[in-house]
Amino acid sequence: MSAPTPPANGVKVVKYHVWTIGCQMNVADSQRLGSELEKLGYQHTDQVRDADVIVLNTCVVRQSAEDRATGFLWSLKPIKKRRPETVIGLMGCLVGVKGNGRLQESFPHVDVLLPPSDPGPLVEYLLDREAHNLDQAEVQARYRVQDTEATERSGGGLVLPLHEQGQVVSAHVPVVYGCNHVCTFCIIPYRRGLERSRSVGEILAEVRSLAAQGVKEVTLLGQIVDRYGYDVSDGPRLPDLLRLIQRVGGIERIRFLTSHPNYFDDRLIDAVAELPKVCEHIEVPVQAGHDQVLARMKRGYTADDYRGLIDHIRERLPGASIATDVIVGFPGETDAQFGATLDLLAELKMDVCHVAMYSPRPGTASVKMVDDVPPAEKKRRLQAVNELQEQILADINRQLLGQRVEVLVEEQHKGKWKGRTRTNKLVFFSEDEEGAVGWQGRLVDVKITWTGPWSMQGQRSGDDQM
Repeated sequence: MSAPTPPANGVKVVKYHVWTIGCQMNVADSQRLGSELEKLGYQHTDQVRDADVIVLNTCVVRQSAEDRATGFLWSLKPIKKRRPETVIGLMGCLVGVKGNGRLQESFPHVDVLLPPSDPGPLVEYLLDREAHNLDQAEVQARYRVQDTEATERSGGGLVLPLHEQGQVVSAHVPVVYGCNHVCTFCIIPYRRGLERSRSVGEILAEVRSLAAQGVKEVTLLGQIVDRYGYDVSDGPRLPDLLRLIQRVGGIERIRFLTSHPNYFDDRLIDAVAELPKVCEHIEVPVQAGHDQVLARMKRGYTADDYRGLIDHIRERLPGASIATDVIVGFPGETDAQFGATLDLLAELKMDVCHVAMYSPRPGTASVKMVDDVPPAEKKRRLQAVNELQEQILADINRQLLGQRVEVLVEEQHKGKWKGRTRTNKLVFFSEDEEGAVGWQGRLVDVKITWTGPWSMQGQRSGDDQM
């Protein structure tokens, strides 16, 4: 048990803990939540048992993620019983944009429900509670406005939580929320709502703020990121946004994910090719390699359409890395149809393949289909994709042996520096005379001395940038 933090000027120090599971959008949402709580005077803690406010930011894309969230939520019930004043919040896709009244009935120890990307209900709950429980002087003493220097550095944009300031090299910036593409397997449109693009001004303010706080790389996020601006008549699109962010000083690299094959057009490819800060790393899911499965998924393209897109990207962006997603065991997927997916992956040789077993989600169209692929067979297919991908990655990375690559250093890990190339390859290199804090946040020229399927190792070489 850690020692309690002593009161400052007689005012109790209150702490918060955010538990996050799921996609990069959830990570960004939790970061924003932490920032808002710190404006109220709360301090971050890694220890759930020490927290006065506990928030679970949840994912329901797979049943396993939902089960983890509900399991952790039940584990908080003894804490609430022992300390009734502890505030427990539930956030994210388990709640959804339309709310979920059954959650309050199932988990009566939860005090407040927060939809995805919206810390507002918790902030309002805490302010209302403090107005009733504390006198005005104590509220004023507890409230911590961000210090003037930090506010000026942020330019009025997002201020990172204190425990992340000076530690975050790469940050996620949501640019479009929700999704209009009702793929038959996907629960996101039902839980995160329809497509909503953030304004250019709001996004640029956030990127400038992050740059002022030492962030070197931003990843623009959207469920379908290449549909940014499609919900606004005659508004800017993703290529236009990339060109504007390119001008922000202090940002060294720009990424974006996840794209949909139907919207990855020539303007976007040209932006990647022409803008020095935009990394040559593309995430564009295929989901399946057989046309009948793609049609049942309601993806809106064929396997040959996808092949053509990948060929076109590689022709315009030679050396680019391409990541994809695959779902195995979708309802009705035969051995032959799964074989077509394996053949497609073997042919295209993607740099990354995120593979998942199909999991029926309530409310989606695929729930009405017969889930006829046995769990053991789903697991076998998942393993087959992973084994193939491991071979492909080993061959791709082996080609980098002896080459020099630019690495943006993120942190130290087990005595070595850890970072990523422009094509998102994970690289470790050894400590040297620079000392324990010399390389974080810097671009380093590294010669690759060893390669494996999941990471590479190297030695620093040449003149490096600050």
